[in-house]
Amino acid sequence: MDNIIYTLSATAEEIPNWFAVTMGISTVFVGLISIIIICLITGALFGNKKAKPAPPAAPGGVSGEDPRERQKILAAVCAACAEDMGADVSRIRVISFKKI
Repeated sequence: MDNIIYTLSATAEEIPNWFAVTMGISTVFVGLISIIIICLITGALFGNKKAKPAPPAAPGGVSGEDPRERQKILAAVCAACAEDMGADVSRIRVISFKKI
């Protein structure tokens, strides 16, 4: 107990390395735990209470999607990929194109 009191009243040159490391690590972990608790509390207070169900997917793609717009987007993506790879657009084969 006397060693702890002496350590607390010591100057910067007299503080042992183990004490500085222990205090640094404990300060970081206490801060991280405090941030987690604050996030949990704010999530409980302001979080979405009811989960909204996803609308049912239309067969053949996203509902309300125009096939011509999808082809334009696919052509633009293929052109960008071809430019990046230094290849001709006609050499690119699209196997799957999904909206994320």
